[in-house]
Amino acid sequence: MQLFSGLHVKNLRGDIYGGLVAAVVALPLALAFGVASGAGAIAGLYGAIFVGFFAALFGGTPAQVSGPTGPMTVVMAGIIAQFGQEPALAFTAVILGGGLQILLGASGIGRYITLVPYPVISGFMSGIGCIIIILQLGPLVGHAAKQEGVLATLKALPDFFADPVPDAVIAGLLALGIVYLTPERIGKLVPPPLLALLVGAPIAGLFLPIAPVIGTIPQGFPVPIVPTLHLDAITLVIEEAVVLALLGSIDSLLTSLVCDNMTRTQHDSNRELIGQGLGNMVSGLFGGLPGAGATMRSVVNIRSGGRTPISGALHALVLLAILVGVGPLAERIPLAVLGAILLKVGVDIIDWRFLRHIFQAPRADVLIMGIVLLTTVLVDLITAVGVGMVLASLFFVKRMADLELANLKVITAHTEETPLSEEEAAILGRNQGRIILVHIDGPMGFGSAKDMVRRLESVRQFASFKCVVLDLSGVPVIDGTAALAVEDMLRMVQAHGQHLFFVGMQPAVTEVLEGLGVLKLVRPGHHYPRRLDALRHAARVSDSVHPEDAPSKTEQPKYLFVQESKSDAYEAQALVLRCFDERFWQTTREFITFMGVFRFDPVTVAGGAKVFASPEKEQDFDFIMREVEKSIRLHKTKRCLLFTHHDCGAYGGFERFNNNAEEEFRFHREEHQKIQKNILARFPDIKVETFFIDLTGVIKTS
Repeated sequence: MQLFSGLHVKNLRGDIYGGLVAAVVALPLALAFGVASGAGAIAGLYGAIFVGFFAALFGGTPAQVSGPTGPMTVVMAGIIAQFGQEPALAFTAVILGGGLQILLGASGIGRYITLVPYPVISGFMSGIGCIIIILQLGPLVGHAAKQEGVLATLKALPDFFADPVPDAVIAGLLALGIVYLTPERIGKLVPPPLLALLVGAPIAGLFLPIAPVIGTIPQGFPVPIVPTLHLDAITLVIEEAVVLALLGSIDSLLTSLVCDNMTRTQHDSNRELIGQGLGNMVSGLFGGLPGAGATMRSVVNIRSGGRTPISGALHALVLLAILVGVGPLAERIPLAVLGAILLKVGVDIIDWRFLRHIFQAPRADVLIMGIVLLTTVLVDLITAVGVGMVLASLFFVKRMADLELANLKVITAHTEETPLSEEEAAILGRNQGRIILVHIDGPMGFGSAKDMVRRLESVRQFASFKCVVLDLSGVPVIDGTAALAVEDMLRMVQAHGQHLFFVGMQPAVTEVLEGLGVLKLVRPGHHYPRRLDALRHAARVSDSVHPEDAPSKTEQPKYLFVQESKSDAYEAQALVLRCFDERFWQTTREFITFMGVFRFDPVTVAGGAKVFASPEKEQDFDFIMREVEKSIRLHKTKRCLLFTHHDCGAYGGFERFNNNAEEEFRFHREEHQKIQKNILARFPDIKVETFFIDLTGVIKTS
């Protein structure tokens, strides 16, 4: 492995220009992040210099520029506030955090860091943006930022706004105007944050003398800080180090992905963490802020021609030269100007792309994002990420369980939706009521395990079937919980005196079932590689006549057809109202099964649920309302599933909406609102759910 990844001089001119431009962009941000952290502007510069230099040379993303970032600054502000009496402890946490990043990279965990779900990342990044905005409201009106954190700042805002410092307000508004209103052609020459410093600082110095400024900045090369750690604080320091390590790793690797897309290269995640960790350790040792890969600085570097670690290292050296040469000038920069710059940073960090699509995004993702955002702002980052990961995992398991159940088919007779060969269909047709085929396609996990058994038990007169054929040929993997559910199914079948045949288990499935002892319960000769062979055996078993099955001497009626489901008592899970257009019936039936509804009262009428909103005749409305009343009274129905569909002739077809799908959907959604109102007015205790079916699938509208 090379000591310096991607280091060469073939692109020297581009790297020099990229490094210079990145340094110009980094300077005002470093000063602002330093002040915002509570460690002082100099700490921001030290962080930009040391993290930027070592992460560039030893990292795994050649064109990436590193330094203090908004997320890392927010965490560091909390650490500084917590260890305000012993600053050395705060920087010890930075050093330990860097060490943990090196361990993560060396152990090969780097490639897993970015597996954090997008709603979690969106939530905590947006939360960090909100924190930065809130913390800068005080400096913008001339008051020092509250080191106690967000809640203390929110409580103090009324006092801040009641007693503003006029000079600071003017300086802040001027800087905000510059960072937001600078024309793009000027912004390409001078980055707006730097322009805000170059314009805001002199004007404040000449005309706004009361505006609070940065103050004294130490000159010369920094002196190392001796790391401090004692028993009283060891737990807190380690906790903060873990937060810095995880957040810095996620922040850096996300920026690495941006760099990959721009340069058409592939970064080394583990090496990047080692470089970031080394940079943070050195920065902490000299009293600098922790840092990470910085998206804006990296993008500017790449667009300016930077492609190798030379540009990132040069950016750090330029900042060092600025510190040594013009450090005293920075002392007069108004805090309100830095606050304005950071306010823009906070706004940019918020995930506006996700928020713009919040009403179209899956509800689970919106819920996760919102909870993580609030937890980030009101509690802390590590709790927010932990809560978000747990929620995302639970929702993922639920989605996978639903998919697994949708891929589980209980077949008692041949239908168009069951992919059976002619002979397989014939066997099932001749043995209706005696053979049941359970076909599973896709992974089997713990999320759907118990529902799988319940699905089988829900089949009418299940106990009367003689044979159950369990087709696992489409199952690539199975976990322990699902394997035990198969055992439960096996024991249930045997308890009814039935035969269970296994079909086509793949090696991974066989290994799990054998390991848990499930296959020991299978009768000899009841495991087949092909489904047809298992069905043939099941047919032979079901055709054999036992004494208790022998016909009586009295004449018995001869049935032309034996129904699959019959019961003396019946309760419906729902009333289902649909249009009689058969194009959408299969989709409706599959969706109802997917919803876990197996016993329902079907009502079919032209236009489906249209009859509740815009019936052709008033008596049609009254008739269907009576059907609902009967379902509730006779079958204890507590739920209505109501469907309309695309290109419905009762509505005038697709042409009525000028072949515009959006216009058609909006119309149906408004219809469904009327439907809800009309049904609930008559039956307030029933649950009404409305759906629109198009050529892609089913959309819930209420």
